[in-house]
Amino acid sequence: MQTSIPETLGFEKESAETKALYGMDQNHTDLAAQVDKPIAGLLKDLKRRGMLDDTLVVFGTEFGRSPGAQDSGRDHHPEGFCAWLAGGGIKGDVQHGATDALGFHAIENPHYITDIHATVMHQLGLDSHQLEIPRRKRLALDHGMPIMDIIA
Repeated sequence: MQTSIPETLGFEKESAETKALYGMDQNHTDLAAQVDKPIAGLLKDLKRRGMLDDTLVVFGTEFGRSPGAQDSGRDHHPEGFCAWLAGGGIKGDVQHGATDALGFHAIENPHYITDIHATVMHQLGLDSHQLEIPRRKRLALDHGMPIMDIIA
């Protein structure tokens, strides 16, 4: 879809101003290429060295970006975001969760970032309830649960 939709919709015929309205001037192709190859290389290298089973790779964020532009850009959006984990006892080839067609709301297996934190700590053998951060109560207030469906 990513390669055929622009041609089908004729985006190349649109003015620079119209393309900017839709965020088409953010250079996603070049930016994605800057991370895609090194990430694939890291995972392949860890696997060939026999280290992937013992190494947890986490690629994520604490929030997504709003599906539509607001003022000068897209705002923080905690209702729909993605993260991926590999190795370290995480099942491979598993998609857990989905958003609506606009990417606005999680509609399947919704989780908050603290569930990802809890999953990482679980895989590291840590009990986040035992961790203390002086003068900070967030872990106690927003404690997540490990996402057991993605753990091998």
